[in-house]
Amino acid sequence: MKVKKFVVWDYVVFAALFLVCASIGIFFAVKERKKKTSKEFLVGGKQMTCGPIAFSLTSSFMSAVTVLGTPSEVYRYGASFVLFFLSYALVIIFTAELFLPVFYRSGITSTYEYLELRFNKMVRFAATLIYILQTLSVTIHMAYHHVTNHLVFFGFAVTGFDLWGSVAATGIVCTFYCTLGGLKAVVWTDAFQMIVMVAGFVAVLIRGTTLNGGSTKVWEDAYEGSRLSIFDFDVDPLRRHTFWTIVIGGTFTWLGLYGVNQSTIQRCISCKSEKHAKLALYLNLLGLWTVLVCAVFCGLVMYTHYKSCDPWTADFISAPDQLMPYFVMDIFSSMPGVPGLFVACAFSGTLSTVAASINALATVTFEDLVKKGFPNLSEKMSTWISKGLCILYGVLCTSMAAAASLLGGVVQASLSIHGMCGGPMLGLFTLGIVFPCANWKGAVGGLVAGITLAFWAGTGSFIYPAPPTKSIPLQLSTLNCTLANSTGLQTGILPLLLSPSHRPLLADTWYSLSYLYFSAIGCLGCATTGLLISFVTGPTKGEDIPPVLIKPVCNLFCFWSERMKASLWCGVGHGSQEVSTGHVPHGERASCPHCFLQLRKGCCMSNTGWK
Repeated sequence: MKVKKFVVWDYVVFAALFLVCASIGIFFAVKERKKKTSKEFLVGGKQMTCGPIAFSLTSSFMSAVTVLGTPSEVYRYGASFVLFFLSYALVIIFTAELFLPVFYRSGITSTYEYLELRFNKMVRFAATLIYILQTLSVTIHMAYHHVTNHLVFFGFAVTGFDLWGSVAATGIVCTFYCTLGGLKAVVWTDAFQMIVMVAGFVAVLIRGTTLNGGSTKVWEDAYEGSRLSIFDFDVDPLRRHTFWTIVIGGTFTWLGLYGVNQSTIQRCISCKSEKHAKLALYLNLLGLWTVLVCAVFCGLVMYTHYKSCDPWTADFISAPDQLMPYFVMDIFSSMPGVPGLFVACAFSGTLSTVAASINALATVTFEDLVKKGFPNLSEKMSTWISKGLCILYGVLCTSMAAAASLLGGVVQASLSIHGMCGGPMLGLFTLGIVFPCANWKGAVGGLVAGITLAFWAGTGSFIYPAPPTKSIPLQLSTLNCTLANSTGLQTGILPLLLSPSHRPLLADTWYSLSYLYFSAIGCLGCATTGLLISFVTGPTKGEDIPPVLIKPVCNLFCFWSERMKASLWCGVGHGSQEVSTGHVPHGERASCPHCFLQLRKGCCMSNTGWK
C-alpha cells in the first residue's frame, strides 16, 4: 500500500493540540499569579476536585505505548490483553483502600517523606534516588518508542515533520506548561488530552468497523482467527500472557505504578478531601477500562482489515507498533483532518506521561533533597526553585529523547529497569504500612534484596530471551498482498537467540519468566527479606510508631475480633489516628481506625466514643 500524505487540515488539528496545551499553562500562570507558595505550585493548594484528577490519572498512565502498542498486541496475540480489566480493578481497590488513606492522612507532599516518618532518613534518601532513576528510565523508553514507532512512520513517510523538531516541540511544550502552571496546569492539560485520546480511538473504531462490514463481521473474523481465546488458565509462569500472568503479575506491576508512585499519590493528595481522592481513583478506573476496551477493539478491527494481507509479515512496516499508524492512514486517506486527530491522540499520550514525570520529579527533588539541605527557604524562593527544577527535568527529558535513537538495545533495558525498580519500591512501602513490626534495618535489607532479585531475573531475560515457543503470535496471512510493494524493513528485527549449547541452565526457567512477574519478584523479595531481618534484629516497638502511618490488612475487615486486630497492630495504639508529627488530615472528619471508613451508624467503632 502506498502511504498517504498529510494535508493542511491534518496539520491544523495536530497544531491545535500544542496550542491548547500551551494555553492552559498560560491561563493558570495568570490566574494563580498571586498564589506564590510551593504547595500551590506542586500540589495545587490541595483544593483539587475528583473529576480533573481522574482524567489526569487515566491520561498519564494510558500513554502512546497504549495507543500504538495495545492494538498491535491484540492483532498479533489475541484479545487476552483485555484481562487487564481485572488487574486495573484490583490495583485501584488496593490503592484507594490501603495506600491512599495512609499517605493522605500523613499530610505529606512526597511519598518518600513517609519513609522517613516510618523508618529513617537513609531509607527515604535511597528510595528517592531509585525513584528518580526509575522515572528517567521510563522517559527514555517513552521517547524511544515514540521516536522509532510513531515519529519515524508519521514523521518521514506521512507528515513531513522533522524528527528532531517534533521531539523538541514535545519537550518544550511539556516544560512550558509544567513550569508556568504547576500541577493545576498538568492536571487540566491531561484532562484535555484524555478527551483527545478517546476521540482518536472512537474515530478509528467507527471508520474501521464501517469499512469492514460492521461489528458482527469483526467479531466473526476475530473468532475464526482465534483472537477471542481470552481465558488461558495455564499456570506456567514462563508463558508471556495467560490469565494468571496478567491478573497476578499485572496487578503487582500496576500497583507499583499506582499504589506508591509519586505521580499518582501527588495528584490524589492534591484533592480537597480524602473522599474526593478516593472518588478520583474509582472514576479513573472507569477511564482505564474505557481506553483498554477501545484499544482492544481497535486491534480486532485491524485484524479484520488485514486478515489476508498482514503489513508486518509483508514487510510494509518496520515494527509491529507501526501497525496502528499504518491502519489509520489506510482507512482515513480520503478524510482530511482525521489522520491529524490520531497523531494528536498518540502525541497526547506522550505529552501527558512526560508532563507527569517532569512534575513528579520536580516535587520529589525539592521535597526530599532540596528542602532537607535548605530547610529555611522562603516560600518565594521555594516556588522559584520548584519551577527551575521543572525546567531542568524538561531539558533532561528532551535531551534523552534526542539521544534515544542512538541508544539501541539500552532503551529496551530501560523499560525493564522500570519494572525491576517498581516491585521493590512497592515491597518497601507495603513493609512499612502493613507490617508494624518492620524496622529500618529490615527496610534497607529488603530493598536491596528485592532489587537484586528483580535485576537478576530482568537482566537475565534481556541477555537470554525466552524461547519463542512461550510467545508465539497467532497465524497471519499475506495471501492477498502485493509483495512488490514490500519495503524490506523487517529484516533483522527479530531477536537472535543463542544456541542451546550457549544458554545457561537458568535461561529456560528463571530468565524466561513472564516480564509481568518482575515486579512481583521484587515486591515479595523485599517484603519477605525485610520481615526476616526485622525479626532477627528486633522488631520495632509499637508505641514508637504513629498510628496514622500503619494500616494492617485487618483494618479492611470490620468483622475481625478486637483481639485479632490488636495482635496484628503489634502494639501500635490503633485506638487513635492522631499524627504526632503535627500533620492533620485536610479538614476531614475523623475515620474509624479499624476499617478506615467514615464514622457512621453500624460502623465497628461507632459506639465506642472514638473521635
